[in-house]
Amino acid sequence: MEIRPTTDRDFDVFVDTVHAAFGLFPEPPVEGGGLWWSALEVDRCLLALTADGRPVGTAAAYSFELTLPGETLVPAAGVTAVGVLPSHRRRGVLSAMMRQQLADLRARGEFLSVLLASEAPIYGRFGYGPATYTARLTVPRHRAALTVPRAHAAAAPAASAPAATGSGSGSVEVLRRAECGEILEEVYDRYRRAQPGALSRPHRWWTLRAGQPPISPAPRYVAVHRDPDGVPDGYASYSLESGTLTVDETIGTDDAVFTDLARFVLGHDLVSQVVFKHVPPGHPLRWQFADFRAGEVSGDTDWLWVRLLDVPRALTARGWCADGELVLDIDDPFLGEHGRYLLTVRDGKADCVPTDRRPDLSLDVRDLGSLYLGGTAPSTLVRAGHVRAHRPDAAALADALFRADRPPHCLHWF
Repeated sequence: MEIRPTTDRDFDVFVDTVHAAFGLFPEPPVEGGGLWWSALEVDRCLLALTADGRPVGTAAAYSFELTLPGETLVPAAGVTAVGVLPSHRRRGVLSAMMRQQLADLRARGEFLSVLLASEAPIYGRFGYGPATYTARLTVPRHRAALTVPRAHAAAAPAASAPAATGSGSGSVEVLRRAECGEILEEVYDRYRRAQPGALSRPHRWWTLRAGQPPISPAPRYVAVHRDPDGVPDGYASYSLESGTLTVDETIGTDDAVFTDLARFVLGHDLVSQVVFKHVPPGHPLRWQFADFRAGEVSGDTDWLWVRLLDVPRALTARGWCADGELVLDIDDPFLGEHGRYLLTVRDGKADCVPTDRRPDLSLDVRDLGSLYLGGTAPSTLVRAGHVRAHRPDAAALADALFRADRPPHCLHWF
């Protein structure tokens, strides 16, 4: 078997092969773009070929930036289009492609890889761990009233209290998706730079309309929020069908903007229920309903999976919220590697060096990926039996160190 990068000449073969692996047919080109694979980077696509040259597997990667705790932006490879023809599964094709891809990423100098897992059991064995989570929130229209924030009401005269339910300033304008592409791109970019776990959306994605709404050409209305100076600082992309208003994503540069946008969609006429497709863990929206039980959470699931390729570089790249020292003993079964590192954190910065000191925690690299963005507590994985704590206070110290200043969340589909 041969695994090699694609060229422009065989890119169509790559597209046909990945679709066949999933039992799908490529969509025909349409005016205005919108084909999900049009943003693939040809030099980052791999084809697996049999000895007689037949394509049987694919894997690819996008060039993204990932926002880490501490609002640090780092390069990250977004693994995608991974598939093996049904006729060639269970023959080691996938493992061979994953091993080649990780070697290629390291050769490029990249130390982080991320993906969205089509099936949860697959990618742990290649060193990936779930690192961000998301949920769907469904709200019946007749129970959607938002309450007056008690802290604001206590601080302001009763006559002015109702204005405090949102930002109290700014405005919302409804536009068609085709009218506000530049606004969406600019607002999303501001948002993702401050949100741990968020990925960049390269300009070519917006130009090619490659992806899911609101990037794709699918018809959508967009509620654009503007600050008092008229500068866009948030949006909600939505569609309405059979009485259900579905929000693809709600982007706000702060919680007040999010609340204003939520209030707008929850107050839409001719709607029986509102569905927010991507709500971060611990988001305050449920607490803002007058009826706490108004929002029904469903589809609570993993989203972004993370894989570390260079432990010291990765751990020193992110910001930290507490001081302390931990010795981490890390096993990487897929690559056949093992390392023990002293992590020292002072004033939000980390130093990570090899050590022969006794470990505080022993863990698989996939578990380190889950901890990396601060969305999974080390103590949770200790209790689950995946991470071993060698002293009583090690898990609590690791919880304090790895915690992020805000929960990581990723909206981008790739």
